[in-house]
Amino acid sequence: MENASKALIMAAGVLIGIMVLSLAVYLFVTFGSASAELHGQIEQDRINQFNAQFTTYQSRQDITIYDIITVANLAKDNNEYYGLTSSDDSNYYISVSIIGKNSQLEKADENTLNNLIIEDLNESNMVSGVWDDDGIEYKRLRTYSCTVTISTVTNLVKSVVFKSN
Repeated sequence: MENASKALIMAAGVLIGIMVLSLAVYLFVTFGSASAELHGQIEQDRINQFNAQFTTYQSRQDITIYDIITVANLAKDNNEYYGLTSSDDSNYYISVSIIGKNSQLEKADENTLNNLIIEDLNESNMVSGVWDDDGIEYKRLRTYSCTVTISTVTNLVKSVVFKSN
């Protein structure tokens, strides 16, 4: 009888140990999946924040040459940060162009970008027929629209193309 009660106590101890181990494994798996989900959400937020620098221009029709220069410099900084020289290098390379005018603005030097500004400030390239509230006609800078392409591999911006309106 004494051996039987000791056996029951040992069996109860083993069962309690198995239950504690099972609880530990369950908590480990639960916290691990929660951590992975949180990490995935943080990564997606980082991607969205990065892309927002470029996608804010997408639906606008009032983009000026100054906005284009800003986007070109953002792309240039990104490409230099990752040590990329062309879109053949990686899915992380960002290209910027103006249809019918300039391509590879992300590689342009300061003089080229300044010449783009000067060209848009040229009187013949400005848009006339714009009236203010007082009925005075004035000229304004040429405006552009924008198309942003997102990479299917990285979900990051791949190219930004501007088109004159």
